[in-house]
Amino acid sequence: MSKQNNKKITKIIQYKWFELWRGNPPGMPLLSLAICIALIMIVPILYVIWQSLSAGANSWMRLLDDRIPQLLWNTVSLTVAVTVSATVMGLSLAWLVVRTDIPGRNFWRWLLALPLVIPPYVGAVTFIIVLGPSGWLQEFWSNTRLLSFLFGEYPVNIYSFLGVFLVLTLFTYPYVFLIISASLRKMNCNYEEAARAQGMGTLEIFRKVNLPMLRPAIGAAGILVSLYVLSDFGAVSMLRYVTFTAAIYFQRAGFDTASASVLSLVLILLTAIIIWIESRTRRKNKYYQTSNSFRAPAILKLGKWKPLALIFVALIFALSVLIPISVLIYWSSIGISMGALSVDYLEYAFNSLLVSGIAALICMVFTMPVIYLKSRYPSIVSTVISNISYSGYALPGVIVALGFVFIFNNHIPWLYGTFYMIALALVVRFLPQALQAGDAALSFISPRIDEAARSLGYPPWKVMFKVVLPNMLPGILSGGALVFVSSLKELPASLMLRPPGFDTLAVRIYSDAHDGIYHMAAPGALLIILVSLIPLKYMLNKY
Repeated sequence: MSKQNNKKITKIIQYKWFELWRGNPPGMPLLSLAICIALIMIVPILYVIWQSLSAGANSWMRLLDDRIPQLLWNTVSLTVAVTVSATVMGLSLAWLVVRTDIPGRNFWRWLLALPLVIPPYVGAVTFIIVLGPSGWLQEFWSNTRLLSFLFGEYPVNIYSFLGVFLVLTLFTYPYVFLIISASLRKMNCNYEEAARAQGMGTLEIFRKVNLPMLRPAIGAAGILVSLYVLSDFGAVSMLRYVTFTAAIYFQRAGFDTASASVLSLVLILLTAIIIWIESRTRRKNKYYQTSNSFRAPAILKLGKWKPLALIFVALIFALSVLIPISVLIYWSSIGISMGALSVDYLEYAFNSLLVSGIAALICMVFTMPVIYLKSRYPSIVSTVISNISYSGYALPGVIVALGFVFIFNNHIPWLYGTFYMIALALVVRFLPQALQAGDAALSFISPRIDEAARSLGYPPWKVMFKVVLPNMLPGILSGGALVFVSSLKELPASLMLRPPGFDTLAVRIYSDAHDGIYHMAAPGALLIILVSLIPLKYMLNKY
């Protein structure tokens, strides 16, 4: 009787298992590998949450009374201000470049995307050099008696909310610009012509037709900017503006891990709330257009507004690209003449290439099982694994680093204090970039290829590696390139996890610039920007 019951239970489990996977369960090697990847991605975050909940009521009450309200105000106000301004700026520039006859439209499309390759902490350094209390503008102000007589003391304070707001806006608007430009190019002209036939003017058409259809793109771009501002450490630290990321880092540097964990949990909740709000609003606003009657959007004539539009575009380009690059070239030339490119500098570059290369390689390996499981074996299990694998995209590097400090220090001490910690933290941060590129490549490969290979007796894991992988290798490699460049620029994870004597270019840029040694910081910053041009072509082709 017991054997019959066991057989019935086994059959029920097998039936439920097949039903869960819609009659097509994956092989256990593939599923096990994907689960292990998801665990690696989520364990640091769960550990931080557990540590924060174990911090004790005293830590929570002290922070709620003293720190959290002010940090919430600083972080939320900066995030809202930068998101709104970057969205307005990116939308305006995208509209001018894509939909109007502004001179050099194709040229501006490339130039206005260039701030994407300049890390905001590098941008902050250049603006400190130009606008700071001992900067170029202050020196010019002091040496010009007329300005001092008419306006008094130097009025610019770069170490303020407005300074951080300016820097982050100038170096995050390209996210909005690229995404909205892509949507504008795909927008069907028929809707505008129908609205114009109803007697609507250009502004009314923009407000009632274009803006609603751009809502998904604006939401996606806005969430990217918001998450970036929430996670930024370098720019806010350089400009002495304390947000959650800076506070977490300084608490950890002071060995107050309990307070750092509590602040991390609040930041995680804040990030989750922003993502939830955006998803809710997007769900309520859906717009569709058919492709069978698609017509490219018409180019609008600027007329008398053309000079003003050109001045606006050129001003944004000058502030976000010309000034930072010019400053870096100037200080790099001084640094090189003073021997900045020493053996130590080459060691910093090698360290950056080492950890970034390891992170990119691991991400390329991890990409295939996750996206293949989600695409070819859709179920609640594969969806959860995929969502967990994307979680690092929404988490600041300082929180990922804090989780790794806890885990490696307490459970994997033989790896604690090695550069492998940095590489693994970079994997958690940037695996979503590789997943996006790989997912796009897999979408072009028909499942019938898999079915044909399976009919020849290939097991699922062999189909994945022998048949599918060679066809999607270009997408995997492009995702690896994105991870590599993003890892080169990552600051907080490298700063918190580096072993003694192991400095990367990002760490040396931050340290030298923080100490005012600009001729030592500039060459490394310029090198990172030049290398970052590699994925810019990918981004522009994508968007």
